Amino acid sequence: MLLPAAFATGWLAFGTGTVWPARIVTTAHAIFGYGVLALVPWKQLIVRRGVVRAGGRRTLLIKAASILLAVSVIVSLAGGFAQSYAGTRTYFGLTAMQVHVGAALVATPLFLVHLFTRPQRVRMTDLSRRNALRLGALLGVGAVAFAAAEGLAIVANLPGRRRRATGSYERGTDDPANMPLVAWLFDEIPTIDISTYKVAVRAGGERRDVGYDELAQGTDTVRAVIDCTGGWYATQTWRGVRLDRLVPAPQSDQIQSGQVIVVTSATGYKRRFPAAEAKSLYLATHVAGEPLDDGHGAPARLVAPGRRGFWWVKWVISIELEDGYAWWQSPFPLQ
Repeated sequence: MLLPAAFATGWLAFGTGTVWPARIVTTAHAIFGYGVLALVPWKQLIVRRGVVRAGGRRTLLIKAASILLAVSVIVSLAGGFAQSYAGTRTYFGLTAMQVHVGAALVATPLFLVHLFTRPQRVRMTDLSRRNALRLGALLGVGAVAFAAAEGLAIVANLPGRRRRATGSYERGTDDPANMPLVAWLFDEIPTIDISTYKVAVRAGGERRDVGYDELAQGTDTVRAVIDCTGGWYATQTWRGVRLDRLVPAPQSDQIQSGQVIVVTSATGYKRRFPAAEAKSLYLATHVAGEPLDDGHGAPARLVAPGRRGFWWVKWVISIELEDGYAWWQSPFPLQ
């Protein structure tokens, strides 16, 4: 129960951009992680018996898969602790967040193999009040351990005391040159000619092309935090055009809950937003008073306050208002 709960809250934490929901989710994620550690004294007794048990080739393969599962869980926990308290360091060329998430992904199929090769029938005694109390006590131990670690981070002045509720560390606030250059998964940073650049705005069967000069004259500004799932965040002042000024007037006046705004990048990457959020989304051409550079989304990128970084589409080439629902997409992009 603890491993799937930790996995689910970990992915949920990736999607939570505002402070208090993020704090609740990441705290639950940490408690489940400490709960896994608290189970080690009991689990190691079972493991020791299983390792010495005789068997054929199939048994040997099952043992190997289980040992790999244990190793991947340990590595994932170590990466999580390093991300939480050691700051933005790299280990053998990987960040702690990459180690944490990568090991969890490796553990997932191994966990399923572990379940299917050791089927356990649920009994009524498993659902007893005593077991419920044991589970509560286990989570209580996890909560106490987490609180102790947080206190230690403050007393020892560890980097973790300065992380955001999402687990991210500050990088480049009001200094865009020091913000990491990141793109979604396998996207490469494109170079776009500003002189020919246009954003296609489509709504109600009509299309309007908006050039860079028009966008760069936009005076809408917003102070917003970009919080990347890679483990960093930065607070910047962004300038550009609010999306409700770009979507044709008749459509923006008649926005329905069954309409979405689809923002697409030059790389093909796209995200869907409720049309009602048009007044809180921005197409920015400038950050901290300077034009965006290629790595940060030039000529224009989306600014989506309160959402994690993968919602902030870079190198925007089209904005479409269409019928549909924003939830009708993968929570995390699959492109």
